[in-house]
Parts: sequence; structure tokens; C-alpha cells
Amino acid sequence: MRTNPIVLITGASSGIGLELAKLFARENHDLALVARSYDKLKYVAEDLQQTYGVQVKYYAKDLSISSTPKEIFEVLQNEGKNIDVLVNNAGFGWRGAFVQMELANALGMIQVNITALTHLTRLFLPGMIERGHGKILNVASTAAFQPGPMMATYYASKAYVLSFSEALSEELKGTGVTVTAFCPGPTTTGFGRRAGFVNEKIFGDMLSMDSYTVALDGYKGLMKGKPIVISGWKNWLGTKLVRFIPRPLPAKLIKKVQQKRGN
Repeated sequence: MRTNPIVLITGASSGIGLELAKLFARENHDLALVARSYDKLKYVAEDLQQTYGVQVKYYAKDLSISSTPKEIFEVLQNEGKNIDVLVNNAGFGWRGAFVQMELANALGMIQVNITALTHLTRLFLPGMIERGHGKILNVASTAAFQPGPMMATYYASKAYVLSFSEALSEELKGTGVTVTAFCPGPTTTGFGRRAGFVNEKIFGDMLSMDSYTVALDGYKGLMKGKPIVISGWKNWLGTKLVRFIPRPLPAKLIKKVQQKRGN
């Protein structure tokens, strides 16, 4: 009896995570969804199950708590679920000078954006290798390609995700498991509000993309096993151009942009 592949998606109740959940459900993947809000997650899970006829389990968990990745892994193990695709999408940012940032926010960002992502990858990867197949999508950002004054911790966390994912992609060649670093640019989601942007439209319509289009780029790249996926040709061009300009210049430009986003 054939069973649907199972996808675990963190940060699945809104934005890119939600759109990825819809795409996987549409392609007959069963879902294990993780997010902090129980009510939002329950609504999303029931809607996806009714719309696409796939099995959807949901787990209201906070990845800023260090024990959460292991709890998620153990629950799925106890339920007898083998994860075929892991989507590490959960993450958040904060705009402002690092020295003015609450220490709890800085450490929480590192926990969610870096530590939880690494922990979940390490927990689920051995099973994928043993079964000889699997896919991991780690959501980084175009922020990973340069330093980001006024969002220093966030940019640095995404640089880690990109480097970590690229390295794993090379390590895992020949195992049947692929790792993709997914790098969206500015996207219409709730990210900006949580990050503290007063002016979320500082980039204008020229660069901002809708979450469905972004998620579709990530989904297609993941299914093809690409090591890096940059959503949108303008974002792709921007990541290439940064290599050819003087090293201090991107940081200066990013600082100006982030200062305007706070006004």
C-alpha cells in the first residue's frame, strides 16, 4: 500500500511557510506543521486537510525553547512517522542597533534561526540517510550574502544557514538526500511587523515579492535538489553584484536602508 511522503514544516501558520504547506499538500504530501499559535495552526491544518484530502498533523511548539526540536522529533517517532522532507522555515528578525537590542531577543533569534534549525536537521537527517532518500529546505535569505548593520544578528544568522546548508549539500552527495538553502528577498509577510519596521515599503514594489511566488520558487528548487535557490531574478542579480563592489560598501548601504525603515 502506497503512502504519501510526509513533510515537516516549521513556521507553517503564515507567510512562506503556509504557502509551502499548500504546495506540498497539492502534490499529495501529508503534513506535520509546527508553529507557536495553536488556534492559527489548527485552522490551517483543518483547511488544508479538507481542501487537499491529505493527512495533516499539527504541533503548537515554540522553537525559541531549546528542548522543542527534540520534543517534536520524539512525538513524530512515537507516532511512527518518517519525515521525507524537512522544511526549516521558522525564523524572525529585529531592526535596530545591536547594543539597544534586548539580550533575550538576540539569543532567541539565534536559537530559532540557527540552533533549532541545526538541531532539527541533525535529528531527522540520519533517518533520511538510512532510508536512502530525503530533502531538507533551510530558509535563509538574500541577507545571507552581506553584513546587515541595524539587523546584525538576523543577517549573521542567515549567513550561517546558507553556509551550513551548502556544506551539507556537498557532504551528502551520493546518499540520496539533498539540502537546499532557500534565499528569498523582501517578501509580503508578517516578518516586517515583528522585526519592527515602521516603513515596510522602503524597497517599494520593485523588489518585494508575494509569498506564493516565493514559496513556489523554493518548492521547485527543493524538488530539483538545487543547493541554493534565490527567489526572483532581481534578488539573484543583487547577490551577484555584491561580490564585485568594495567590501565596506554593502554594509554602508544596508545601514541607510534599515535606518529609513525605522522612520
